[in-house]
Amino acid sequence: MTPDQIADAGRRLAAAERDRRQIGLLSRQYPGMTLEDAYAVQAAFVGERLAEPGRRRIGWKIGLTSRAMQAQLGIATPDSGVLLDDMAFEDGATVPAGRFIAPRVEAELAFIFRAPLSGPVSPAQVLDAAAWVVPALEVLDTRIVRVDPETKQTRTIVDTVSDNAANAGLVTGGRPMRPDAIDLRWCGAILSRNGTVEETGLGAGVLNDPLRGIAWLAARLAAYGSRIEPGQVVLSGSFVRAVECPPGSVIHADFGRLGSLALRFA
Repeated sequence: MTPDQIADAGRRLAAAERDRRQIGLLSRQYPGMTLEDAYAVQAAFVGERLAEPGRRRIGWKIGLTSRAMQAQLGIATPDSGVLLDDMAFEDGATVPAGRFIAPRVEAELAFIFRAPLSGPVSPAQVLDAAAWVVPALEVLDTRIVRVDPETKQTRTIVDTVSDNAANAGLVTGGRPMRPDAIDLRWCGAILSRNGTVEETGLGAGVLNDPLRGIAWLAARLAAYGSRIEPGQVVLSGSFVRAVECPPGSVIHADFGRLGSLALRFA
């Protein structure tokens, strides 16, 4: 993609989020689009958002950490996106009607960092830099259609990455704990919608250890001259499948000793 095409895609994604109106598959419009192009589009999209008054970056998200999702998209690596301040919701909050296009929710662990982290690093170094681990819900949304209505072509990895790795919101809360005080692989969640259990999972579903995903992110950011900063939040990757959240959905996630979270969709 040319610089003009990348900038145009970023502007269209920002407009899609603002107007709650999806755009077509970039992978169809640009058949030769690469993963590097996709991250460039993501940067342009996030740049458009950061140009809005008061917007600031609060952290990062990691996605596509499970083998099942990687196999579905034909890739062998996670992806990442950017968290902005207006994406954060309080535990128990009600999401206003029309805030998202087609929201889904995932359960995962979030890490809050006390020290900067720049890759390449080991999981042990990630552990040393992290201050807290807390339960989290990630709200996914799709500014790019999931399926092209004409060709029936589905989203590919370049569409997802361009779309800020499908990130749209987050909730953190529960009971913060030092990440070296618990076995992260055995941290799990029971995710319910309207009182019915929809998904369960364990931290080991994230690359066998959530710390490995954060080490991957630190290395990827370093390649672009960036890093995880003190005070930033990192969503380490979902260990459950995404649950659809039509209007009226009440989401509850039980993380055991880490506490619980809730989110409502008006």
